[in-house]
Amino acid sequence: MQNEKKVINVTKNALSKLLSLKKLDAKNTCLRISVKQGGCSGMSYSMDFDSLTNITDTDEISDYGHFKIICGAKSLLYLYGMSLDYEDALVGGGFNFSNPNATQTCGCGKSFAA
Repeated sequence: MQNEKKVINVTKNALSKLLSLKKLDAKNTCLRISVKQGGCSGMSYSMDFDSLTNITDTDEISDYGHFKIICGAKSLLYLYGMSLDYEDALVGGGFNFSNPNATQTCGCGKSFAA
């Protein structure tokens, strides 16, 4: 399902990093962000490059120009309105999630409770 409204707010730093990682991968890829059971707070974020040919009718597609982010219907409940940022730091660097749907997050920032 194509949508004009972005499910996830992606900062300029995060989009820049995603585009540079995409160059290392095949050109026909998108980023699939999902939520899985596990992690120290009960649920954890998952980010994987996926082929555009794997998009299903129940996936939500957010188009960021030269890059697409895909979220499955089940994960969308937990990800809607989330912000994805990237910090290039030796300690605490990497992708950071800011999720308004989280009632609790862990110290690493990679898992949450809703």
